[in-house]
Amino acid sequence: MRDIKEIENILDVFKAKDANPKSELEFHNAYTLLVAIILSAQSTDKGVNKATQELFKIVDTPQAMLNLGLEKLKNYIKTIGLYNNKAKNIIAMSEILVAQHGGEVPHSQEALEKLPGVGRKTANVLLNVWWNEPTVAVDTHVLRLAQRLDLSDGKTPLEVESDLNKLPDEYRRHVNHWLVLFGRYICKAKNPICNQCPVSKFCRVAK
Repeated sequence: MRDIKEIENILDVFKAKDANPKSELEFHNAYTLLVAIILSAQSTDKGVNKATQELFKIVDTPQAMLNLGLEKLKNYIKTIGLYNNKAKNIIAMSEILVAQHGGEVPHSQEALEKLPGVGRKTANVLLNVWWNEPTVAVDTHVLRLAQRLDLSDGKTPLEVESDLNKLPDEYRRHVNHWLVLFGRYICKAKNPICNQCPVSKFCRVAK
């Protein structure tokens, strides 16, 4: 793992190109963002947005989701991978939000992780995107690029998160989106576009 200053230098390259990167998921409020993040597991943001475009026109609260019901929800999201299980989790999650949180999404990692379908990564994404907190969500892109760019010695998402949490807040707040977008469009798992890479000099693979 590089020292923190070297990691900051790498992230400064991304910062110079996009100082305030945004999630590509489409949402209207904290609840629809949470639903979108749950749906995005092992699916593309583009595919999620296509499925939720019509869904979010009629559903933007937990109670509205319960009114819609499980079977109708499945019809909206059936193009998304693992949609049956995701639909069950979303309905169960909505029931808990109504019963225990007054229909509001809790602003607490511990409370979020107790919701069906919500793990640490999902909670971190929500806290980061909606509340602008410096939480580091480690998905497959972040895990892969943290190793490729030597940003972490970690082999698991939790280990990588722990290493990246050593960064100052200004970097932690955006590191997930910088790496996700970089991994999605340039440093792809297969056929990376190395001739367009702004940080190739830092990359062990490119050398």
